[in-house]
Amino acid sequence: MHVPRDVAPDPSLVVMLHGGFGSAAQAESAYGWDELADRAGFVVAYPDGDGAAWNAGSCCGSPAKKDVDDVAFITAVVTTLQAEFGIAPERTFATGMSNGAMMAYRLACDTDVFAAIAPVSGTIVTACDDPHPASVLHIHGLQDERVRYDGETGSGATRVDGVAVEDAIALWRTADGCAEPTVTEAAPVTTSTALCSDDREVTLITIADAGHQWPGAQGTRVADPDAVSTAIDATEVIWEFFAR
Repeated sequence: MHVPRDVAPDPSLVVMLHGGFGSAAQAESAYGWDELADRAGFVVAYPDGDGAAWNAGSCCGSPAKKDVDDVAFITAVVTTLQAEFGIAPERTFATGMSNGAMMAYRLACDTDVFAAIAPVSGTIVTACDDPHPASVLHIHGLQDERVRYDGETGSGATRVDGVAVEDAIALWRTADGCAEPTVTEAAPVTTSTALCSDDREVTLITIADAGHQWPGAQGTRVADPDAVSTAIDATEVIWEFFAR
């Protein structure tokens, strides 16, 4: 947990889900959420996955093999913190890197706990036929070989074989009743934003020359095997999205 000294009177909660082979401490060190939380007054939760991974569906590691109920675990964490800090459901968010991004998607597919999610370098690896409406921001490097943008089988030990990112985004635009997206480009970054019913938003940010990484990450980057892109600061962009 990171609780700022000056918590906002109507605080938000951000659940930060580490990537495979990562940890809560690694995610706290690498992605810069504490400093941002201190400025904006929101609470950050850093859960630890069993075996340094999450059961996001078909991936990854021992939690998926043992069918660990990470949906129930994270839901219980959120329910407890909402009660403790007076956090409203519409201010409850999840983000994650790689396997953590997949877990964020599973939480949005299987529950209505989160108002918005922001997966980074991940995809859907679970059944998600009729998700509850939620805002989604997805950030992905087009050169990612671990979790491929096109949905083909990825490299590395986990051999991720999930939904193509564009298909994942299309699923949420349908669920949220979105208008046609507006596309802007500032090379190497392309942003596609769709405004949706009930003030929701589904946005896809791609970075042409980036691999499997969290843009702007620092410190211990166990779950980020590729060079870090400096094209955007993913943490700042995600918080701006959640704040909207």
